[in-house]
Amino acid sequence: MKRAIYLAQKASGEIPVGALIVKDGEVIAETFNQKELTNDVTAHAEILAIREAEQKLGRWRLDDCEMYVTLEPCPMCAWAIVSARIKAVYFGSYDKNYGALGSVIDVRKLCHSKMKVYGGIMEDECDKILKDYFKELR
Repeated sequence: MKRAIYLAQKASGEIPVGALIVKDGEVIAETFNQKELTNDVTAHAEILAIREAEQKLGRWRLDDCEMYVTLEPCPMCAWAIVSARIKAVYFGSYDKNYGALGSVIDVRKLCHSKMKVYGGIMEDECDKILKDYFKELR
């Protein structure tokens, strides 16, 4: 999670979210939100990490991979994570507005996914990054 936090801090001008994907203990993809940078509404950290992992592995099924992300995924990202068959997600901050892995909704229930989800990892640190960003924005 420390690496995901580092990535979130690199998201200049973006909502600071960092994500990485690990396979067999090795980081195979890492990125941060880039919606503003790319003018792409789908350029959330999780989606970009999935794309990078798929490219590296040469396949879309990521069932032997785990994702670490600083914020609970939104519905779009959560559905992409489930669809990519990622076996586990570890996240920091709970998203009480858009969280789609348990806080507001749980997309796993829509498709009977057995994906494991662990929230609140280094939550204080992840919360602080988001609070500081929105405080500065206002």
